[in-house]
Amino acid sequence: MTFAIGHSIPQTEPPRSPRETLPTMYDLPSEYIGEPGLPDEFHDLQPQLLSRTLSLVAYPRDQWFTGADLNLYYDVHHPLWYKRPDWFLAVGVPRLYNGQDFRRSYVTWQEGQNPYVVIEFLSSGTEREDLGRFYRAEDAVEGEDTASPPAIQSSETERPLAKFSVYEQQLRVPHYLVYSRQTQRLRYFQWVGGRYQEQQVNESNPQVWLADLNIGLGLWEGNFEGISSSWLRWCDEDGNWLLTDTEQERLEKEQERQAKEQAQAQVLQAAKNLLATGMTVVQVAELLGLSTEQVSSL
Repeated sequence: MTFAIGHSIPQTEPPRSPRETLPTMYDLPSEYIGEPGLPDEFHDLQPQLLSRTLSLVAYPRDQWFTGADLNLYYDVHHPLWYKRPDWFLAVGVPRLYNGQDFRRSYVTWQEGQNPYVVIEFLSSGTEREDLGRFYRAEDAVEGEDTASPPAIQSSETERPLAKFSVYEQQLRVPHYLVYSRQTQRLRYFQWVGGRYQEQQVNESNPQVWLADLNIGLGLWEGNFEGISSSWLRWCDEDGNWLLTDTEQERLEKEQERQAKEQAQAQVLQAAKNLLATGMTVVQVAELLGLSTEQVSSL
């Protein structure tokens, strides 16, 4: 299936749905030649931490999808126009494309759901596009220019909107957040009444509480993948950090070890108490399932 930029898509009578007529994930490229890669390792690790600590009470794990630096196709009239959010969450969609494939892009007219949360990390050259009308000169980030390449255009007169405007006007993403690693400032824009309104961010965690998802976002000082830094991380309403799969496994092992040690200590204390009553070592060992050596050592 081939789709040319600026060409109309033939329709039938009655017209078929966009899912049937527009390009699918398999038809649209995941990237274009000449696009820059991720500006630094933070832009690789931070999305991983967000995805690995996310837990949604209202949705089973196979009914939400997180993407990072993935082409997001959003306009049925211009099927090759896309944005690349640093991180986004879509709910009410299968984790795998059509329940079976890893996604190579996110195509809104195929998925049937727009992103529900989008997070952008400010870097040099992207502040104006990420913040839109909320941009101020003090938001500029020092460093190498990592601006996104010009988006593909469908004609000489039509141009895609900047990220902020696409998220607000076309995708209407309910929760849009922007984080500056340099200043450690998190900003939260909520879609209310047809446009984004900036919301107050708490000084303590959770800095942002997304009530409809029953989850909070805060700033965590810690070590992730061998790097100690300030990281965005999901938490509960009380500010307790949600664990990654690795941390959860480590916690369960530690709890199991402590439980075994506690149980063993209780058995040994029971053995001491029985010995104090005048029972023999053999009697105590048989009663508690211990070896005579263990009882003798007491």
